[in-house]
Amino acid sequence: MKNITKIMAALASAATLLGCNDFLDRFPYDTVSSNTVYSSAILAENAVTGVYSNLLANYNSITGTNWDAFSSVLDVNDQSISLRYPFMLGLVQSNNSLFLSTWKTFYEGINRANDVIANIGGTTALSEEVRTRRIAECKFLRAYCYYRLNALWRGVPVYLENLAPSEYTRGRETEEQVWNVVLDDLNDVIACEVLPDKYKSGSSDYGRVTKGAAYALRGKTYMWLKQWDKAEADFLKVGECGFGLFRGAYADIFTEKNEKSDEMVFSITMEDLPSHGNVYSRTYGNWMTAGNGQNHYFMNVNFVNSYQWVDGRPFSFDDVISGYDKMDVKARSVYFLRNNMTDTEKATMKAYGADMSQYDETGNEARILKAYTGRDPRLAATVIAPYTNYLGGFASGAATNYQTRWPYRSENAPDFDLRTGSPTHMYYSIRKFVTVGKEHMNVTYNPVDVPVIRYADVLLCLAECLNEQGRTNDAVSYVNEVRGRAGVAKLDSGADWLKVTGQDDLRKRIQDEKHWELACEEQLYLEELRWGIWKSCKFDFAKGLQQCWGDPVYDYSYGGDSYLKWPVPSSEKEKNPNLEQNDGWY
Repeated sequence: MKNITKIMAALASAATLLGCNDFLDRFPYDTVSSNTVYSSAILAENAVTGVYSNLLANYNSITGTNWDAFSSVLDVNDQSISLRYPFMLGLVQSNNSLFLSTWKTFYEGINRANDVIANIGGTTALSEEVRTRRIAECKFLRAYCYYRLNALWRGVPVYLENLAPSEYTRGRETEEQVWNVVLDDLNDVIACEVLPDKYKSGSSDYGRVTKGAAYALRGKTYMWLKQWDKAEADFLKVGECGFGLFRGAYADIFTEKNEKSDEMVFSITMEDLPSHGNVYSRTYGNWMTAGNGQNHYFMNVNFVNSYQWVDGRPFSFDDVISGYDKMDVKARSVYFLRNNMTDTEKATMKAYGADMSQYDETGNEARILKAYTGRDPRLAATVIAPYTNYLGGFASGAATNYQTRWPYRSENAPDFDLRTGSPTHMYYSIRKFVTVGKEHMNVTYNPVDVPVIRYADVLLCLAECLNEQGRTNDAVSYVNEVRGRAGVAKLDSGADWLKVTGQDDLRKRIQDEKHWELACEEQLYLEELRWGIWKSCKFDFAKGLQQCWGDPVYDYSYGGDSYLKWPVPSSEKEKNPNLEQNDGWY
């Protein structure tokens, strides 16, 4: 599949054969151009590649939307929250570009898929087996686009064939009807006899759609419909297709070396080429990341504090620093201060509100570091905690270890402080997916594949399905598979805090587990919507961007329950008066 991305880069103009960017303003395909594309094996395959390339849109642009920024795990940096994510501040209208660009992106993917499904069957230059597989692949990709649209809008227009521009005037189907459209496509994919269950990592077709991926997406669709028994059956099939947990350390999953492990049920193939690599090293990375990261996002403080101790106990700073939780939020900043501060630095922090009577001149760093030692290993793999090393590669010469210290002084010798995009505040920078040292020097196209469905997610979905059917004891074992790989104490393994007390208790534990496991992978916003807990997660729990000790820099503002469904973009509604707006939007 890496070859596919190279083809996409070399023949980017092929995308123009598949429709322009505007869902309603595209030009119809004429007979000559369609015949030209589908009479050539190379061009027909490029048309399929164009369908896959639509998936890149969410990951290869530094100005693109990060879905986890809508969830409780990430916060947008203080310099761009009002500009890029006014949704979180209750300040957005239906004419916001976020809604239109998302609508257009997914309908463009549908448009491209429709074209291949309708035409590639007549391509005599390809074997019947290949044509059948490509149709199945495009039906999966079309289902994926409708899945995402429906999760956001809860009912959208359905087009399973491409029409003349004037004919795109259908109204919205109901949410359930769209889920059934998704299921119909995935049923066809799973029924395709020539589609493999799974591709081996060395296969030139690795990265293409498989039956395992189709079972997983169908299972997720059944979960939206609360058809738990059907979802359970599909998730069990994913394992039967040959997928399983990566058996190394959690941190090693998200590397180029292991990007094709059996854990990756479906992933977006990335290449070290412009516009064909992921941009996480720039958007998640810090100033010292090779190529210069920009810290578009930071980890949410309350989410960081939610990671358990490795023995499964809930974390509290009081476990390390007695009385911490009851202190004034600014007063407790003293515990995050660096050793051997200057008199000027001490005076500045005292004026800020730090309780300098608690400052330890030579042991301050070691004391706070204890709060991050002995925690769930996924914390250290995801977050750059204060006074822990990050191997950066931005400076000339050899890669250098940096640490987040406060107050920030300099990234140069002798301090080697980790500099972020907001050096006037102390935030939790992201480690997951961010280049280590000089491994990948270009932050705008990192070659590490991006997982869309991982087997760990499948196991947690399976646990949820069993628990919702009242089979709580059976569900625990699947959660424990994920916790065991992570290196955290298993549920029901002895200590009181590990005992599952019932269905409601395990439901919350599964939700927490999925947050710790999938943070920064852009899956959690839709899960919080599906669980019906997005408001409580984002606005009551996450609250907003805070410094490491909890001092708020900005607060989130809930715009009302209308925000649980996205608005039909105002420009689309103007073009098509049959599009009914969601309640609360204009």
